[in-house]
Amino acid sequence: MGLNDIKGRIAAAEQAAGRAPGSVTLIAVSKVQPPARVESVLMAGQRIFGENYVQEAQGKWPDWQARFDGVSLHMIGPLQSNKAKLAVQLFDAIHSLDRMSLARKLAAQIAEQGRAPELFVQVNTGDEPQKAGVLADELPGFLASCREMGLSPQGLMCIPPESGDAVPHFRLLRQLAEDNGLPNLSMGMSADFETAIAEGATHVRVGSAIFGARDYG
Repeated sequence: MGLNDIKGRIAAAEQAAGRAPGSVTLIAVSKVQPPARVESVLMAGQRIFGENYVQEAQGKWPDWQARFDGVSLHMIGPLQSNKAKLAVQLFDAIHSLDRMSLARKLAAQIAEQGRAPELFVQVNTGDEPQKAGVLADELPGFLASCREMGLSPQGLMCIPPESGDAVPHFRLLRQLAEDNGLPNLSMGMSADFETAIAEGATHVRVGSAIFGARDYG
């Protein structure tokens, strides 16, 4: 596969779902990928990238951002509260706002730095005890508290359970977004992004299908 293939499949999925062309944002997930692979995707014109680790992003992206115009970084992994300052400095969007302590840290840093990344609230749609995210029935109160402290979440994000059908989770996330007046849905990865687009995703997070398998060695 590769970038052009994925872009073609996104365009086809948009059309099949009756979505406007270009209505889905592709986030190329570059975590733990060799620099040569990331640079080749940059050279091919991709400008929106997702990272899971603040320190990894800090170590590699400033140089690329100096060389390639228009790069936008999205934080898609769990965010430690003590990394909130760096995250606000580095990222244009944060998809993993998942708890009140992090919301308070982000609100303080956004006020201090005068820089406001786009925020997505991570929802634990499967109610999985080992997984981060706000529970569905707690979302309205969480959003109200975020707004009271000056945050303006623009969307929701989910990672469905690894086993089973993702569609009910995508549909739940879409309903929650509609109920709470949020326009954006970050859902769908390499294995299921076309399904997510059919269910209303505005942002899909695709890594291995673009870059190849990761090497954690």
